[in-house]
Amino acid sequence: MNMEQTGLKKAFIQLHLSVMLAGFTGLFGKLVTLNETTLTWYRLIFTTMILIVFTGLPHIEFKKFLKIAGCGTLLGLHWILFYASIKASNVSIGVVSFASICFFTSIFEPMILHKRFSIVNMLLALITIVGLACIFSFDTRYRTGIIIGVLSAAVCSLYAITNKTACQDIKSRTALLYLMVGGLIGVSIIIPFYLMIYPSSQPIMVIPEGDNLWWLLCLALFCTAGLYLLQIIVLKKLSAFTVNLTYNLEPCYTILIAFAAFGEGRELNVSFYVGITMVILSVVLQNLMASRRKENTKK
Repeated sequence: MNMEQTGLKKAFIQLHLSVMLAGFTGLFGKLVTLNETTLTWYRLIFTTMILIVFTGLPHIEFKKFLKIAGCGTLLGLHWILFYASIKASNVSIGVVSFASICFFTSIFEPMILHKRFSIVNMLLALITIVGLACIFSFDTRYRTGIIIGVLSAAVCSLYAITNKTACQDIKSRTALLYLMVGGLIGVSIIIPFYLMIYPSSQPIMVIPEGDNLWWLLCLALFCTAGLYLLQIIVLKKLSAFTVNLTYNLEPCYTILIAFAAFGEGRELNVSFYVGITMVILSVVLQNLMASRRKENTKK
């Protein structure tokens, strides 16, 4: 096994570790009782402070910062919509709706990066969506949560694609720091407009304390600093589609934990196992195809 193959294998291990961390993100969103905008704002500021402790404030060109800040704003908007989806429905609905990200990526990535549309990628995306539909029955009572969750997936797809180019030439920790800084600035601007569209019944400027404070710190340290550092590293070696498709394993982890932690009451029937199998199959196929493409490029 040469160095390139070893690096690729390491990237896939890091990718799946980040997916496992992502599986807890929705759970923290349920545990924190703050409004989705307040939750996102504190997640960004806590993560920024943690990163400054470890990285300081490294110099970066202003043009580069603007590009990274734009990606950070997309990430922050995705978080707001993702948590809004969970709070409008439940954890299972939020993560299942988010899994439509692979479908959006299969459309957006060729358009933005000027690549050919891949029929294979579209088919893999459709396999995943069918599998996730088997896992969970989209109850009409949760229509609002589903719509917001799908919007969240579309925004996150744009983030992953633009992040791949914006963060390519700088250190991963530096990129993550300025993603958080940019996200904090962008979200602070977005929040007033968001609240005009989706007014909150909860107070907005709330200082977190008690359980909310501890859950937010865990969310910032493990499911933000750790998760997105791994994601930036992986995106330097793998395509945005491969990364986003693999992230379709996240709902599988999250739903199982949500069943146990929150008693969301879904029976693990035959359709559940069929759906899980389809999601895993689509991920395995894509990872194998990515590995073979790397090998063919060498020859």
